[in-house]
Amino acid sequence: MFGNFDINFIIFGIMPYVALTVLLVGSIARYERDPFTWKSSSSQLLRRKQLVWGSILFHVGIIIVFFGHLIGLFTPVWVLDALGVPYWLKQWMAVIVGGPAGVIALIGSTMLLHRRLTDPRIRVTSSYADIGIMGLIWLQLVIGLLTITQTLQHMDGAEMVRFMSWSQSVVSWNINAWVTVVDVHWLYKLHIFLGLLITILFPFTRLVHMISGFAAPVRYLLRSGYQIVRTRRQKPLASAKPGQSAPAQTTTAKPAE
Repeated sequence: MFGNFDINFIIFGIMPYVALTVLLVGSIARYERDPFTWKSSSSQLLRRKQLVWGSILFHVGIIIVFFGHLIGLFTPVWVLDALGVPYWLKQWMAVIVGGPAGVIALIGSTMLLHRRLTDPRIRVTSSYADIGIMGLIWLQLVIGLLTITQTLQHMDGAEMVRFMSWSQSVVSWNINAWVTVVDVHWLYKLHIFLGLLITILFPFTRLVHMISGFAAPVRYLLRSGYQIVRTRRQKPLASAKPGQSAPAQTTTAKPAE
C-alpha cells in the first residue's frame, strides 16, 4: 500500500494546499472569535531603542524579500518571454536584490530575537509562540541566504523557472506540480518546507497583524462614515424638536480633578 510513498509528494504536493487552507480559515476564525488578539503585541515600552532598529531592519528586509518571492514566483514565464527578459537577468536580479534584503532582515530578526531572549522583563511577557515563530523566521532567512550558494552555480535561470512552474502549478490545482521540484537541492526543499510551515502557523501567532497592514487602506475606503467624538461637555445636548432628527450622541469625559 505504501510501497510508492514519497515524502516529496506530501511536502510539495499536499502541504501547499493544507497551508493555504489553514491560513485562510484560521485567520477568519481568529478574527471572528478573538478580534482583540489581532495585534502585534508590541513590547516597545520595555526596551525601545533596540526594538526600533531591529524592527526597522527586519520589516524593510522582509517586505522586500516577501514581494520579491511573490513577484518572482508568480509572474508567468510567458510574460518574461513577451517582454524579452532573459532568465539569467531575472536570476541575477533575485540575487542582487534578494541577497542584501535577506541580510538586512536577518540582522533585524537577530536583534529582535536577542532582545526577546536576553531581557528578563521581555522574556516574561513573551509567549512560546512569539519566540518560536521568530526563531523559525530567523532560520528561514538563514536557509534562504544559503540557497544563494546553489543559485550561483546555475545562473542560466533554469532552476528559477522550475520553481516558478511549481508555484504556478500549485495555484492552478495541478496535482502533479510536485514532480517539478522533486530533484532540486535539499536546501531549496528545506526552504520551501519552512515557508509552508510558517504559513500554517501564521493565523495562530502575532504574524496576523500583517494582514491588518494590507487591509487598512481598504477598510479606510469602505468605512461607514460615522465617527465617535470625545467631548468635555458636562451638560447633555438639548433634545431634538419635533420633526427634527435627534442630535448625534457623543461620549463624555469627566474632567480631571
